[in-house]
Amino acid sequence: MFRNSLIREMSFKLNFLLWMLVEVLWFAGQIVFIQVVFSYVGNIGDWTKWEVVLLIGTHQLIGQLFQAFFYMNLANLPELVRTGRMDFMLLLPVDTQFMVSLKQFGMDNVVNALVGVGFVSFALWKLAIVPTVMQFLLYVAAVCCGVLIHYCIMLVFSAASFWLTRSQGLIHGYYSLFNIGRYPDTVYRGLFKLVFSWLIPVIIVANIPSRILIHAADNPWPALFQLSAATLFMVFATRLLWNAALRHYSSASS
Repeated sequence: MFRNSLIREMSFKLNFLLWMLVEVLWFAGQIVFIQVVFSYVGNIGDWTKWEVVLLIGTHQLIGQLFQAFFYMNLANLPELVRTGRMDFMLLLPVDTQFMVSLKQFGMDNVVNALVGVGFVSFALWKLAIVPTVMQFLLYVAAVCCGVLIHYCIMLVFSAASFWLTRSQGLIHGYYSLFNIGRYPDTVYRGLFKLVFSWLIPVIIVANIPSRILIHAADNPWPALFQLSAATLFMVFATRLLWNAALRHYSSASS
């Protein structure tokens, strides 16, 4: 699947380059926004300018990895259901959720994920932080959890097509949720923060990995436990949802 996706991307090289350019410009726009904000304030809660840059870089890394492996596939799921082509997926001798989730791969998103890595590295240099091996490993684990959380949220939106037939409106709503996570957690308050830190944990997706690198003296385990528990719960819950969705599916021949 990876090889076929790479061949498809290289067949339209200009499109490949343009998508990379669009993503880089969008990311640059976020950096400019942060620069404007910090020209008026010294800190956002307990976050300094370069700590927020590190947060945005982490958000970029997680988002691009998710889009590289999963987004395109899950966005195409409603069309598979509507046209009945889901039948072909069910006939394959592999797990259907695996096949639907990983059929295509976005190489341009991997390249853009490296842009996020570059900004994280630059922010660490500006902050004079040299992560320990343990910090680095915990950061990688937290980033993987973040990718899985975004996968689970998107899968819920896409799986709604088994009941609604067309769920493109819900899928586009993913971006609104995704963008919540690019801001420092201190800007959120009350019920909103409770819901999006625990029930739909998009706030912690990038904030916890960033704090692991920034606050070396703090104990990272409580926050990492929250992120891991949220990830396991969402993976388990979405697997149950997926099985229920397949039972509800009416194939093209039935």
